[in-house]
Amino acid sequence: MRILRIPHTLPVLLLAGISCVTGPAHAAGPDFQYVGQDDRVHGLTAPRGCVAAEGGGGRAVTNATRGPATLHQGPRCSGRVVGTLRPGEVAQVRPAFASVAFPVTG
Repeated sequence: MRILRIPHTLPVLLLAGISCVTGPAHAAGPDFQYVGQDDRVHGLTAPRGCVAAEGGGGRAVTNATRGPATLHQGPRCSGRVVGTLRPGEVAQVRPAFASVAFPVTG
């Protein structure tokens, strides 16, 4: 057995890019993630139906759900559709969105 020693001076950012997974990404964490207008990262796990975008979504968005995510400018999935992200899609979104509609599956 080999022991790998990592010096304490190694920047943490270098470690963040290391992945031991092959094939499609199966990262633990939120299924839908976005950076809000409040400059915070928000995440939703197993979202269904219409969900409010806490912090006002409006920057980088990642849809790791199994279905499309439709971004709405108004609350309760009302108003203009800002965009729709396919499963696995990552995008920069402008203008801001207030809610997101996800498919409801049995």
